[in-house]
Amino acid sequence: MENDDVDMHADANEELDDMKKRLKEMEDEAAALREMQAKVEKEMGSVQDPATASASQANREEVDSRSVFVGNVDYSCTPEEVQQHFQSCGTVNRVTIRTDKFGQPKGYAYVEFLEVEAVQEALSLNESELHGRQLKVTAKRTNVPGMKQYRSRQSNPYAGGFRGRTPYAPPFIYSPYGHGKVPRFRMAMRYSPYY
Repeated sequence: MENDDVDMHADANEELDDMKKRLKEMEDEAAALREMQAKVEKEMGSVQDPATASASQANREEVDSRSVFVGNVDYSCTPEEVQQHFQSCGTVNRVTIRTDKFGQPKGYAYVEFLEVEAVQEALSLNESELHGRQLKVTAKRTNVPGMKQYRSRQSNPYAGGFRGRTPYAPPFIYSPYGHGKVPRFRMAMRYSPYY
């Protein structure tokens, strides 16, 4: 009987030592992974200190000062045609025609010049025509992080529920939808094939 207890105790100690050894290996592996992750992040530049972030913001503002927004661009326009249209203003560095998630043009573009003076020349092309459409040319504004402007949701008396300080209104005299329920009218936001 005592022999069995000693053997079980020895087996338990071996298992415990084995588990401690595996735990130590796993901790070493986790430390190595953390070290590799930090090294990769440092190489990729994804870890941004405030000085780097402010430098990139200043660089973005400098690029935006050399760029213009072009609205009402024809959907069949190519970046080369837009570049040709603005070539008289100065050297065009880049033309970006924004597209939706399906790759269809949204109808506006950004033109970046090499010189800041070219922006004033480009602004003179406001209301000029390209592909039979009158372009709207304005100076490009710089987006400030954290300053996104949200549209406030308009209150809809038919939406149901109690929002804000709107007093409770009894349901229609005869409601085919049941007591307290009102028809829900969706505001047209954008096309969705699911409803």
